[in-house]
Amino acid sequence: MEKKVALITGITGQDGSYLAEFLIEKGYEVHGLMRRSSSFNTARIEHLYLDEWVRDMKKARLVNLHWADMTDSSSLIRVISKIRPTEIYNLAAQSHVKVSFDVPEYTADTDANGVLRLLEAVRIAGLADTCRIYQASTSELYGKVQEVPQSETTPFYPRSPYAVAKLYGFWIMKNYRESYNMFCCNGILFNHESERRGETFVTRKITLAAARIAQGYQDKLYLGNLNSLRDWGYAKDYIECMWLILQQPEPDDFVIATGEYHTVREFATLAFKEVGIELEWRGDGVNEHGIIKSISQELSTINSQLSIGQTLVEVDPKYFRPAEVDQLLGNPAKAKAKLGWNPQKTSFEDLVKIMVQHDMKFVKKLFLKAHMDDAQ
Repeated sequence: MEKKVALITGITGQDGSYLAEFLIEKGYEVHGLMRRSSSFNTARIEHLYLDEWVRDMKKARLVNLHWADMTDSSSLIRVISKIRPTEIYNLAAQSHVKVSFDVPEYTADTDANGVLRLLEAVRIAGLADTCRIYQASTSELYGKVQEVPQSETTPFYPRSPYAVAKLYGFWIMKNYRESYNMFCCNGILFNHESERRGETFVTRKITLAAARIAQGYQDKLYLGNLNSLRDWGYAKDYIECMWLILQQPEPDDFVIATGEYHTVREFATLAFKEVGIELEWRGDGVNEHGIIKSISQELSTINSQLSIGQTLVEVDPKYFRPAEVDQLLGNPAKAKAKLGWNPQKTSFEDLVKIMVQHDMKFVKKLFLKAHMDDAQ
């Protein structure tokens, strides 16, 4: 059987790194796209290529990286024509919703036109009949939700430049599927987090803050809308679903979600509980704040500066979106039935625990290194 060749755009991101690991274990030849930057952004995948590169440049690598950009069609055509992938996973995007309001044109060029460039590159390379393509769609498409929960048939109502750009990506995939009979699929993924999530995303921001506060390196955590409801899953579980979508006999679109949702407030409460702090919430709206209700004995010995009644979480209006998305709740029934996928392999509580435990170690290691550098 001919070896499968996968191309992952956005391979240096959270999802891309997990997907690369997953496909390598499946025996794929894995390739990824990298944007040129003056600083390295490959931390999530260094374990897949750096050690081999340092030891022997002639050795076959676990993952092969190529310079390209979703805003540059020539680079996409060059890479796809060269490696001739059997599967493409388009995970590349300007993926921060709040930032998309600040850079709407770039977001559109990458997240909307980038999908079109990718599809055309596949056609130009003569792979329209042989290459299967997965597009990372998003629950933000539903925006101002028209029904709860949201399924594959729920009308879209995007509420950010990011969501509007992703809407174009969703529909151009369907258009090429119907126009050229290409194997194009959309995975409408609801919020999926992990210990590899970027530090500016609210979940990782919370778990890092809880770890820093517990160890005495941060005083407060500032958040936006505490009432926002999100369907949060574990990114590592969702990667399997991306792969399953491209293994089906016919191309189709799927909602990927857990089927339950929680508020930002709940996430923060669980994160602080994991480090040994029980929060109590007081006030409402912009005046709501989280104070220390109790501290575990173990944490008291680590950080004696914490005290009952101390405010640890406050609301800062600068984190509000110009157009808010109040709730997102996915219906994973189709994915469960057709793909045989378990949407709750990792529970919400376990997800928070995984992230906090990682960040407790991460923060400790970071500040130990800083102290060692100062000592030198």
